[in-house]
Amino acid sequence: MFPSKVMKFQGLYTAIVTPFAGARVDEEAFRMLVEEQVAAGVAGIVAVGTTGESPTLTVKEHLRVIELAVECAAGRIQVVAGTGANATAEAIHMTQEAEKMGVDGTLQVCPYYNKPSQEGVYAHFKAIADATRLPIMLYSIPGRCGIEISVETVGRLAKDCPHIICVKEAGGNVDRVSQLMQVVPEDFTILCGDDGLTVPFMACGASGLVSVSSNLIPGIMNSIVKAGLDKNMAEMLSLQKTFYPLMKGIMTLDTNPVPIKGAMALRGDIQPGVRLPLVPLSEEKAAQLSALLQRFNIL
Repeated sequence: MFPSKVMKFQGLYTAIVTPFAGARVDEEAFRMLVEEQVAAGVAGIVAVGTTGESPTLTVKEHLRVIELAVECAAGRIQVVAGTGANATAEAIHMTQEAEKMGVDGTLQVCPYYNKPSQEGVYAHFKAIADATRLPIMLYSIPGRCGIEISVETVGRLAKDCPHIICVKEAGGNVDRVSQLMQVVPEDFTILCGDDGLTVPFMACGASGLVSVSSNLIPGIMNSIVKAGLDKNMAEMLSLQKTFYPLMKGIMTLDTNPVPIKGAMALRGDIQPGVRLPLVPLSEEKAAQLSALLQRFNIL
């Protein structure tokens, strides 16, 4: 299949959290979070990815969050739906359901746990691309998946599948940006998947960021990315230097999304809560998080 429309993944995308109210998804809180992102001028949101706790949502909840994201965004910002899976048939089903809802694109994570060969990785993404007209953002995150999408595999997919148009790189390897740019078309975009590496990634040619921190500070993160796109290195470096400790703390106090949801709960954006097997921050780490937020005048 060929894409239904030409688009580009570029700028700041917030990997939006999924708020809970007890055992259910807090739809009202989610609506407010989307409005905050729209007001901050982000390019889009990525719903039900890693930060959105996709592994612990039911299929019904997963699809409802995507539906809510489309409803709330209302065409004002892009909605990229996390519909990847380590079973190809499941990824195709979820992607086709999201397509019916009117999303702008889909995030497809590298198959995890079953550790396919690179030929299997290629066949997985090729089958998904053949089953949808949605623009596809590949997602390479070897720390969680156990394998990466190799540079060669990304290059093959970009060549063979016209609507695989982007890769989110979350492996922490800046050199991958330069390697990828040797094998992908000029209109193929690379997005940084680590807030703390935004500056070096964009300096090497990345076109934006999929951010966790922008759940909390979307305006700041948007300014960093816009400075990068405008080639304003001094502004980008200044902002990154100032806010790096906050980004680092949010990503290292515990497994994502535990710290970011803890921070948002402390500020009153959402109710506290992550789903098992994730658990809230310990008292000691919660105190460290609170001190960090106070340092940046967030509390």
